[in-house]
Amino acid sequence: MTDYPWTNLSSMFFENAERLATKPFLWAKRDGAYQPVTWSGTANRISAISECLKSQGVKPGDRVALVSENRPEWLIADIAIMAIGAITVPAYVTNTTADHYHILSNSGAVAAIVSTARLAQNLLPAADRADELTFVIAMEEPDRTLAGNLGILLWDECIEGGNPDAIREVAERWSDQDTACIIYTSGTGGKPKGVMLSHRNHFHNVLGAKDALEDLDLGDEVFLSFLPLSHSYEHMAGQFFPISIGAEIYYAEGIESLGANMIEARPTIMTAVPRLYETMHQRISLGVRKAGGMKEKMFNNALELGRKKYESDGRLGPIEKISDSVLDKLVRDKVRARFGGRLKALVSGGAPLNPDIGIFFTALGLRLLQGYGQTETAPVISVNRPSGPKMHTVGPPMLNTEVKIADDGEILTRGDLVMQGYWGNEEASKDVIRDGWVHTGDIGHFDERGHLNITDRKKDIIVNSGGDNVAPQRVEGLLSLEPEIAQALVYGDKRPHLVAVLVPDDAWLREQQADIHKALQPVVERVNERLSMIEKVRRFIVADGPFTIENEQMTPTMKVRRHVVNEIYGERLTGLYR
Repeated sequence: MTDYPWTNLSSMFFENAERLATKPFLWAKRDGAYQPVTWSGTANRISAISECLKSQGVKPGDRVALVSENRPEWLIADIAIMAIGAITVPAYVTNTTADHYHILSNSGAVAAIVSTARLAQNLLPAADRADELTFVIAMEEPDRTLAGNLGILLWDECIEGGNPDAIREVAERWSDQDTACIIYTSGTGGKPKGVMLSHRNHFHNVLGAKDALEDLDLGDEVFLSFLPLSHSYEHMAGQFFPISIGAEIYYAEGIESLGANMIEARPTIMTAVPRLYETMHQRISLGVRKAGGMKEKMFNNALELGRKKYESDGRLGPIEKISDSVLDKLVRDKVRARFGGRLKALVSGGAPLNPDIGIFFTALGLRLLQGYGQTETAPVISVNRPSGPKMHTVGPPMLNTEVKIADDGEILTRGDLVMQGYWGNEEASKDVIRDGWVHTGDIGHFDERGHLNITDRKKDIIVNSGGDNVAPQRVEGLLSLEPEIAQALVYGDKRPHLVAVLVPDDAWLREQQADIHKALQPVVERVNERLSMIEKVRRFIVADGPFTIENEQMTPTMKVRRHVVNEIYGERLTGLYR
């Protein structure tokens, strides 16, 4: 077992808070501008919330739910819960009352912390029904008629006072093998399960991330947090990793304000899911096409030279080097400025990244590193390194991480990253963890340089009626890369060929006069030219609307819920075979 420099996650925070006391730490918008909270100010607030929880009877090992958008109070609440030995149970802000009830009742949460009155509308009725839950701390006044018999405490009242020295002493008592949080899976295949992650699990990932990014000369780093902190990826990469290296964290106002927030925060490291990079790719490409003329020509030249430089490990001819240097100033500097101007790396995780998207950003002077993992591994298993990223892979394994490929191609991993199990579900835990190895459910292989290549989800692989295995994510990725198509899902298990549900790109759709299905046919044919015979999409239907979190066709981490989409469109997809 690896020795770690900290006792637990809360003691890791307090150690840095003492060292960096007056330096800015957490940045959020107030009165239209970003305002900081210092490390010592954060420590004071954490200690006050910890004491408030203790005064209400929260004991070590108790579960406390946390429902909030990304903001300084999220981190403060999370560490305050852990500091007294309790366990944080994050929940997505998109959860329905039924979703909340499942998590609260399944985890046996004794308390909940909620941010806005809007989010409290779905939480409070569920909390009132949950057997173990007795009180809620609200960051703003909620509708108390929804609370039933629950006690309601206001955050501003709890935040007064606080003794960081006393709480830090309490925080030192907990072992790195204690459970830090229970993160519920995003539910791509049914009811979410509670993944128990220890402080040690997080330390494995935190030190692994630092090792993976050492080529960036980590110093005074700035992170922009916008992926849900309730997801293990952002929880580690956007919160605990920055804490571990003494970085500053800015909180984005939302996806619609992300572009403006990047320019304001000027982050040095950003984490995101592939869907965001796909959206940015579409917006940049559309803007260039609309600009036309010399701007479009220079952009395409920069893209072509950047792609060649990536594919040849930096080798360009003398004339190409001069052109590339000029285009770096005229084109790439402008692209980098849209991301704040000082990015050292964009990190992609949470779902497979189309290699062409990765090469696109790399060619434009933005280092994009794809990683891989899952909630059950805290979450990162492997990641590309800055010195030699390979876009069709998810990089080599993290520090102190064992990875092997089973006989059937499934990826297995072992080490301090392995979860403690699923909360209250020993059977499911034993199914996933066997002899210490996590069975990821993903199919892949190592290339000649030791980089892991993911081909598909084991359970998502389509086996056609001829017995051929088809990886749907590859086909869907190529379809979604076309400017006319925003999203795609292919179908064809036990069928002679593939069919698909296509979501047209919104901007393209607004300009479209012809029959939509007819206009998309040549697009599909264009993609089919790059696919093998068994991968070709023979027929398709146009979706009634986009796959979204709100209509439950996507998870909060922007992964398509295949079972939901298949249920909605199943009859129409089946009809394509008649």
